[in-house]
Amino acid sequence: MASDKIILKTEGLTKHYGGVHALEDANFELKDGEHVAVVGDNGAGKSTFVRQITGVEQRTRGKIWFDGQEVQFDGPLEAREAGIETVFQNLALADDLDVPSNLFLGREKIRFNLGPFSILDKRAMREETEAGLKRTGVKIPDLDNSIRHMSGGQRQCVAIARSATFVSKLIILDEPTAALGVQETAQVEEIIKGLKARGVPMIIVSHNLRQVFDLVDRIIVFRRGRIAATLNAKEVDGNEVVAYITGVKGAEGEKRAAYA
Repeated sequence: MASDKIILKTEGLTKHYGGVHALEDANFELKDGEHVAVVGDNGAGKSTFVRQITGVEQRTRGKIWFDGQEVQFDGPLEAREAGIETVFQNLALADDLDVPSNLFLGREKIRFNLGPFSILDKRAMREETEAGLKRTGVKIPDLDNSIRHMSGGQRQCVAIARSATFVSKLIILDEPTAALGVQETAQVEEIIKGLKARGVPMIIVSHNLRQVFDLVDRIIVFRRGRIAATLNAKEVDGNEVVAYITGVKGAEGEKRAAYA
């Protein structure tokens, strides 16, 4: 259950690419433990919004607060170090490495520090990988298998497990099941529900409205670079969300209060 603590807040978040206004005055809040979906057509500003939060791009203007502090991340590594774990659509996995090596990619445990000839502590990484997968609910039959030989669902689960294993404050998922089949999608959704039960706050970028209603507390609709609506998932249906996405609803100033 979400608390009253605001874990993430943006104020006037804006991104221009020359004369293209990809994001304009996005005011957003996420409570600790809350799961929020970001929806909208292609080009609506969803991915641009995520890239500003995570430091992939630098905003044109606006402010971001994370865990009570105003932040200006110079890149995704700084965001990750602050406690924001992001799973982008490309997953950023190393195909030729096994599961523990991917979970600890960039965070390898060193047994003997000998500079460029340092020896990894593979046993510790494997043990922590097993614990992280168990805690997250991810089932991978063979941890020694390289990512290249895994199904799309297994790859996605590894990417989410990596975020969940190390996350301290927030997970962002960008289209977590876009390329998956029915069974693989169900597995990923169960993992997300488990993270919700653990109180891990999450932002999910998704086109799948059925999934959105199953998994989140609130729905943020982006349209033409602006937040068109902030909706309580329990108080609206798919038709109303689609109406905001397409612009049928959402005239200037019209918004349903999510916390009413």
